[in-house]
Amino acid sequence: MSASAPGDVPPTSIGVDLREEGVVVEYLDGRTTLYRGVPDSVEGTVTAGPGKETHVLVTDPTETEGVMTYVNDYNTGEEILRDSGVGRVVVDSGETDEVFPGVIVGRDGQRNRVIADPEVAGGRVFVFVEDGWTEESYEIVSGPEEGLDAHR
Repeated sequence: MSASAPGDVPPTSIGVDLREEGVVVEYLDGRTTLYRGVPDSVEGTVTAGPGKETHVLVTDPTETEGVMTYVNDYNTGEEILRDSGVGRVVVDSGETDEVFPGVIVGRDGQRNRVIADPEVAGGRVFVFVEDGWTEESYEIVSGPEEGLDAHR
């Protein structure tokens, strides 16, 4: 009997605390994570390197709550995601999915791509890219020049 492939899991609103030292996320199960450092400001798109975990956080206008979605995460169990409030989306190479109004994720080969327009999203859009050795944090501060429709 083989395990089934991971599927999409919808996110639930979780706590967010924007601090000088980074972005703190408080999961529904009470755990917290600090994404260290001030995120680099980027326009429109973040593309992660091959094999990197990609987490997308969209805050509400108060910047105290948000939704987080893992992109193409094949390791975290569905029950853990649901208990924590984190969502998951799985997209194949060459495909895209709008995971939140104004936030589109896609896959180019082995690279996850996040395209966003914070004005459409109605809050701040953060992308965290990490592996066992490095952590990178980005904030998408404006939409792509060609608009979101070019990426749908």
